[in-house]
Amino acid sequence: MKICSLLPSGTEILFALGLGDQIAGVSDLCDFPAEARTKPVVSRSRVDPSVLSSEEVEAVMNDLLTHGENPFELDQEWLVRESPDVILTQDLCHVCEVDAGQVTGVVAGMSVQPEVVVLQPRTFEGVLDSILQVGRACDAEATAAQMVAGMRRRVRSVQEKLPPASDRPRVFSLEGINPLVVGGHWIPDMLSLSGGNQDMFAPGCNAKRLDWDEVRQYDTDKLFIDLCSSDLARNLREVPWLEGQKGWRDLTAVKNGEVYLIDHSYFSRPGPRSIEGVELLAELTHPKLFSGLAPRGAVVKLDGERYAGQPDGNLAECFQPFP
Repeated sequence: MKICSLLPSGTEILFALGLGDQIAGVSDLCDFPAEARTKPVVSRSRVDPSVLSSEEVEAVMNDLLTHGENPFELDQEWLVRESPDVILTQDLCHVCEVDAGQVTGVVAGMSVQPEVVVLQPRTFEGVLDSILQVGRACDAEATAAQMVAGMRRRVRSVQEKLPPASDRPRVFSLEGINPLVVGGHWIPDMLSLSGGNQDMFAPGCNAKRLDWDEVRQYDTDKLFIDLCSSDLARNLREVPWLEGQKGWRDLTAVKNGEVYLIDHSYFSRPGPRSIEGVELLAELTHPKLFSGLAPRGAVVKLDGERYAGQPDGNLAECFQPFP
């Protein structure tokens, strides 16, 4: 079978199912596992967040959309020439990856019609369903079922150790800074499954722009910052913007040093590593109950005492590796 994956989460699912050798093409954002980088690139983003700030990404995206241009370049000639049996795409975010509409427009003119699998999970359960969906389409149904069963066991292992709901800290997660964004979709589920108390956003809700006053008024016990398309280096470049917001230093999470920057890949890619995201959050939310779950190099934590003695402008320098 010849498979084309146009989204990183789909590529990660395929490799986890043992189908890496059947992947014929990927997007330029597919970088995990390392072998994914050796595959032919069929889709490229016209916006590179690795070199642009969030504000700059926003401006470029708005300019492209205003002029009716697509943020992604899809190699239509490759699709027609290689004629994959299955194409994985998505229909959740036109900013993050090529969407289903662009793909189906190309496929409509092909002599041999591939199966277009549209992944659009809204909740953590939906993430598991996506894995099963890929398994069915790619003749790996039994392997997908085993993987999902293993992920469910790991969720139960976390759940069994959690304290009563009344003893769980208030948590909040930001997936965008300048503009402020909460990711919605499966993120509220992950916060809840890992033992956090978050009642502002319901599981499955859309991503949402925020006013700073909403974050300030919520005054969370723990603040998780896992910016979409951002590794820790980019998170550290972006986080100083928060320091300029009114009342930043007065937030409970800031005063207590409970601000965490997290590699986005455990949250913005709904696939096999989503369970690692749940376990990681469990350790950050309940460090007395969980340890050794956060992948090395995935998290840095604000040193509250050090930051309290620093003037504004030094926020990024006050984060330390966790644990």
